[in-house]
Amino acid sequence: MTWYVWAMKTMRVSEFKAKCIGALKGVSRGGEPLLVTLRGAPLAEVRRPEAARAGVRLGAQRGAIIEDTGIAVPPFAEDWAEGDGRGDVS
Repeated sequence: MTWYVWAMKTMRVSEFKAKCIGALKGVSRGGEPLLVTLRGAPLAEVRRPEAARAGVRLGAQRGAIIEDTGIAVPPFAEDWAEGDGRGDVS
């Protein structure tokens, strides 16, 4: 993740603690991410969820996965069938 501190609104963690709900609502309304810092170092980045930005709907990929009901046979199946099934090396 790349941080663009100069282009992003920053807030000290103590201030974020005091104004948490207002800060979250501001990010939600405006869409501009917020960088929370602790002693000048980045601590957390608050941004809108991807679904809210992209307009993705729950269940949009329904039916996209094709299920293969065939049984996969491992390449060592013949060797296993010839032995006693305990994997003894002789």
